[in-house]
Amino acid sequence: MNRTRRMLVLTLACAASACAAGPAFAQRSDAGVGWQQLTPAQRRVLQNFEQRWTQLPAERQRQLSDGASRWVAMPAQQRAQTQQRFQRWQGLSEQRRSSIRERYREFRKLEPRERQRLRDNYRRFQKLPPQRRMQLRERWRDLPKEQRRPMRDGERRQRRNR
Repeated sequence: MNRTRRMLVLTLACAASACAAGPAFAQRSDAGVGWQQLTPAQRRVLQNFEQRWTQLPAERQRQLSDGASRWVAMPAQQRAQTQQRFQRWQGLSEQRRSSIRERYREFRKLEPRERQRLRDNYRRFQKLPPQRRMQLRERWRDLPKEQRRPMRDGERRQRRNR
């Protein structure tokens, strides 16, 4: 993998881990991670950062160090999948990426039960035959936009009242 791509994948992995870890990072000390404290494998992954490592904020050093550890520990197949997802992400327009980020922020605001319900529904949808998924997508697209949100809200109310 070329250096730029490795750096971008690692940065994305770090950003995702920071979102997932949330307050856990706040509990760490203010000290950064020295370059020599990194394992040889971490240094290989982070080699593009070596020259400016000491200028990075301590939090960023920890994020990159943690991300490099996860990257090194990933099975080759998972690394390949991560690279593919990142390439797809890079191929999206800035407007589309912004939209996805906003939807993710909205998702994170939901209660844990609601997030789990959405994940379960998504998994069920993915298990449907391709033809059925296409039908459902077309049906959704054909709905006027005004009906889409109320339908979602109505589904939530119905589930809460059960």
